[in-house]
Amino acid sequence: MKNAAVSTLFTVAIAVTCGAAMCTSANAADVVIENESFKLVVGPDAVAKSLVVKATGEECLDVREGIPLFTSTQERPFNNEIKLAHPNKRTTYRANRVRREGDLLVVGFAIAPYEAVVRVRTGGGYALFTLEGFRTDTENEKQYGGLKMDAPPVASFRVVQLPVRNRANFGDWLNVSWDGRAAVAVVGADPYSEIDHEDRFGFRLLNADLRRDVRLVGGSAAIVAAPGRDAFLAAMDTFERDLGLPHGVESRRNPLLNASIYWTGNLSPQNVDEHIAWAKKGGFRLMLVYYSAMTTDGSYRHLGDYDWNASYPNREKDLKEVLGRVKAAGITPGFHTLQTHIGLQSRYVTPDADPRLNKTMRFTLAKPLSDDAAQCDVEVLEDTAAAVRCDGCRVLQFGGELLSYEGFSEAPPYRFTGVKRGHCGTRVRAHQRGEIGGILDVSEFGAISCYIDQRTDLQDEIAAKIKKIYDCGFEFCYFDGSEGVNPPCGVNVSLSQWRVAKTLGRPPLFTEGAAKSHFGWHLQAGANAFDIFPPEVFKAKIVEYPLAEAPIMAHDFTRVDFGWWGFWRNGAKVRGEVTIGTQPDMWEYGTSKAAAWDSPATIQANIANFKSHARADDIMETMRRWEDARARKLLTKEQKEALRDPAREFHLVPSGAGSYDLVEWEQLDVAGGKSTDVRAFLYERGGRRFVEYWHVSGSATLVLPDGTALNAGNVKTFETASSRDAVRESFANGKIK
Repeated sequence: MKNAAVSTLFTVAIAVTCGAAMCTSANAADVVIENESFKLVVGPDAVAKSLVVKATGEECLDVREGIPLFTSTQERPFNNEIKLAHPNKRTTYRANRVRREGDLLVVGFAIAPYEAVVRVRTGGGYALFTLEGFRTDTENEKQYGGLKMDAPPVASFRVVQLPVRNRANFGDWLNVSWDGRAAVAVVGADPYSEIDHEDRFGFRLLNADLRRDVRLVGGSAAIVAAPGRDAFLAAMDTFERDLGLPHGVESRRNPLLNASIYWTGNLSPQNVDEHIAWAKKGGFRLMLVYYSAMTTDGSYRHLGDYDWNASYPNREKDLKEVLGRVKAAGITPGFHTLQTHIGLQSRYVTPDADPRLNKTMRFTLAKPLSDDAAQCDVEVLEDTAAAVRCDGCRVLQFGGELLSYEGFSEAPPYRFTGVKRGHCGTRVRAHQRGEIGGILDVSEFGAISCYIDQRTDLQDEIAAKIKKIYDCGFEFCYFDGSEGVNPPCGVNVSLSQWRVAKTLGRPPLFTEGAAKSHFGWHLQAGANAFDIFPPEVFKAKIVEYPLAEAPIMAHDFTRVDFGWWGFWRNGAKVRGEVTIGTQPDMWEYGTSKAAAWDSPATIQANIANFKSHARADDIMETMRRWEDARARKLLTKEQKEALRDPAREFHLVPSGAGSYDLVEWEQLDVAGGKSTDVRAFLYERGGRRFVEYWHVSGSATLVLPDGTALNAGNVKTFETASSRDAVRESFANGKIK
């Protein structure tokens, strides 16, 4: 921490203790933690009494329940006198006293015979709380005495909890309650604290827990508070910089953040110029490149190896040249990886499975196994009732060998049945009684990869491999597969991302990810993209998923990626069904709804599909207009509000001099619904009526009842003096020839 940026401001009084209960004297004063932004008052009984934002005078706490600032949790009481008097269960002890010793707060508890020592430092808009340790040598009769154990036996310590009044907005991800007059958050100061909240009547209890099995002593969390959204983000920016965290606020201010993304899994020295040409047609400023473009096997089977494929014979040199051409075209490249996945055909699995692969359950061999490869049963000491049952995921690991199983017993002796040795090509070997192994954490996505044990250094090893690729010129990152971590997920989802991001030669401009947890807010300036939806349900799924998520993420000051979007030609099969194909109005609907929330989309580019789609140029022109409007911030607040309505569809029409008119349009019934080959949309502009129409895959003639023949091919515009009702009737009664 930069000492110059941190100051400590306290007004406190030392609590007077009495006997075993260490009671607070009646005249003890409050503890005041204060900076230029807010003032927190804590009573000598450790109860949070007030938090006032100075600029607006807003009181932010609901104090009706008398909630203390700290608690301590044990798996059970340990001291003889305590465990005899109270049930043996996981027990949380409320803080009931606090006193100051220099920059430290010394916290006592109602029953537990120890004190917690918490250091508090304040900076611009934040107060940082760090657990320094515990004291167990207080003079009272309930000490640990001759017990041979690490004392105190704290399982978790709540280093901050605040009863924060409900406000108009609550960001669940960042853990912030805010409106125009005040914003208060309890946030982690590193990836290791578990940040959460509890809904109460009229307030939320914001809290930060430090776990012994993750990081207890030395763990930190902070209160960040300020008068409204912009001031809060400024305070958060100061907090991030003072503590050396990733710059989540700065990345959210990046002008590229609202830019849609051109994604490809097939970028090479041979086709880079063609990809650039298509990206430029769509006005894309960002290009996301899947790891499979430059490494072997994009099916997850070899993930972890990150070996260069044949398209990159000169490895880093070739990739640097490719990315240099992308950048020269004015497009910023990003890297799409799956940092937590290890392919079941990678060198980390076969022929010797790495011990750092995650196991979801642990088992001890009750009987030895020989090096005989014949099918057998495997007897273990532990209950197998919770073992994995899903086909493809029934895999054991003992030592370097993987073993598949068909079933398991429901009663002692516990055993796995139908066991086949040497699964995934691993070496069959002998295993002694007492050897500990477990069930491999096989990925739910196809059962062709497994996950890293985040308690080991394997994630760092994989990060070093990702770094070699990323440092060739990538500037942002998509962390796919981020949900594939062992508990606690609130820690390990973002920790797995951070372990990669901090190794990169230059911090990413921003990242996205397939999953998020609290600390990842500082990394992921863009929330996750949703998976691909077929053309027939595209608009409905935009409404159901990203459009529904956008206001949720806005509470966390974060935009949503409205992708991924697939690109299909008419007549192709999507999930076994013949499709009408991607059409201009579909992407216009999706990208307009995204723009309403200052959000982008990610499209999955496929050059072969582009070339075979009759309307590819029209679709890309649609995207180009909206990307131009995004980049130049042409949409007004009122227009964005209208665009957010899922029942209304809009269209950008060039108006000359590089500008656009935003018009609302409606899809017309063409030929009484007898044909889906021609699509037509009616809108008004400047008191005149227009119909934009096209053929989905080729060409045809639409003959209206008055004899007007419209040649439908690529997108065209037809102006009419007829009323809206007359236009609807005319197109409905037209005939396709």
